[in-house]
Amino acid sequence: MKNSIFPFPFPFPFPGLILAALAVSLFSITTLSGCDNPPDTIKIGVPMPLSGTFAATGQDSLNGVKLAVAEINKEGFKIKGKPVSIEIMAMDDRSDPATAEEVAKQLVKAGVVAVIGHFNSSTSIAAAPIYAEKNIAQLAISSDPKFTQLGLATTFRLNANNTLQAKAMGSFAVNQLHASKFAVVDDGTPVGKGLADGAAEELKAHKKEITIRQSFDLKTAAFDELAGKLKAGNVEVVISTLSDWQVLALLDALKKVGFTSVSILGSNLYKTVTMLKGVGMVRGLYATSPTLEIKEFLTGPQFLAKYREAFKIEPVYGPHYNYDAMYVLAAALKRAESASPEKITETLRTLDGYGPVTGSMKWDAVGERLYAAIGVYSARADSWELQMRSDKW
Repeated sequence: MKNSIFPFPFPFPFPGLILAALAVSLFSITTLSGCDNPPDTIKIGVPMPLSGTFAATGQDSLNGVKLAVAEINKEGFKIKGKPVSIEIMAMDDRSDPATAEEVAKQLVKAGVVAVIGHFNSSTSIAAAPIYAEKNIAQLAISSDPKFTQLGLATTFRLNANNTLQAKAMGSFAVNQLHASKFAVVDDGTPVGKGLADGAAEELKAHKKEITIRQSFDLKTAAFDELAGKLKAGNVEVVISTLSDWQVLALLDALKKVGFTSVSILGSNLYKTVTMLKGVGMVRGLYATSPTLEIKEFLTGPQFLAKYREAFKIEPVYGPHYNYDAMYVLAAALKRAESASPEKITETLRTLDGYGPVTGSMKWDAVGERLYAAIGVYSARADSWELQMRSDKW
């Protein structure tokens, strides 16, 4: 007589084997059914430059995430009805690509389910493949187009990119400054040179004359020769990706040669408080930025009040973008009903997210944020004032 379940006649010749197989099957079923059960604590990596030149901006970005996590945990965050605590794993990448790679490896090993960072484009790009290998979503406030051009499913940009910023620089110079003779200068870095080249292409598209096109390096401090060239060429607008202290040195040189009837349009690299020292030295100082200021958003004042209360300092650059990124990540975790990095990434790709400060936060197929805008600012006595902004240009 044969058993109705097993095609073997009893007694089965290998009873131990069948019991072992059943045990393995039951273990597998149990494991698979519980693999999406959320853990008690979820780790979010926040790699930023916490030392060196960009330490203040890195800490600022980290503060934005800290503020969001404190609020989310206080509200009682849950996944599939289970209370879950969000933990930040902050690490210092020193604004160095090689260090960023090591930091990324450590964060992956520590079990982070998503990353908000890095800050610098070079570090974000260097670390991206390491996160992608483990399907870990990376949300970064880095503007170099190469970040999303890597073709990785895990890269998400929080702000506008430099392709749009370069177009904005050229378009604003042509349509708002109404000049006929231009100079385009850069700091010699890949990002700075790329921005300047893009702006120059926009000028050419409008059939504008570029009298001077010159590259410098990050250490250049003497600009007497350039000032002489600008005067000889009767240049009306200088489009620049030099840093603030370099542009201030250029203004001193222009004053020495008696040529101050010129406007300078820079990138976010020189949109600083330090640069405001140059107000009144030339016809005008303007700057573009892929990161819009807190005060430009409807709920900006509330965020600013909370930030000041929590950290007893003023924001430096973009903490509201990282604050929003954490809230959108929390929404993705809930929607995915899982702490699986792969499922979080998949959810972010289709999520119609919303940041409490910057608003709509969703991405296109390559990870560029939709409707991200470039702002153009004019330097006044004590602040940079918004002139216009657009996500089209």
